[in-house]
Amino acid sequence: MSAPAARGTTSLLKRAWNEIPDIVGGSALALAGIVMAGIGLTNYYAKDGDNRRYKMGYVVFRHDDPRAEKVRNDEDN
Repeated sequence: MSAPAARGTTSLLKRAWNEIPDIVGGSALALAGIVMAGIGLTNYYAKDGDNRRYKMGYVVFRHDDPRAEKVRNDEDN
């Protein structure tokens, strides 16, 4: 008789790593990339990343628009 098959998540991951390491490694890297992209997008929008100094076209704001206070000037560093 053969040994009983181990059950559980860790044994499944070990078996997958031994049988198809390129798929398991690629999936881990893809998951890490998706997580990092989510963190990057969160930081981009939290820090008002769309407020660029140089744009391809003009944007006109009224003086009472709340976004007008965040517009960068040439003197800003």
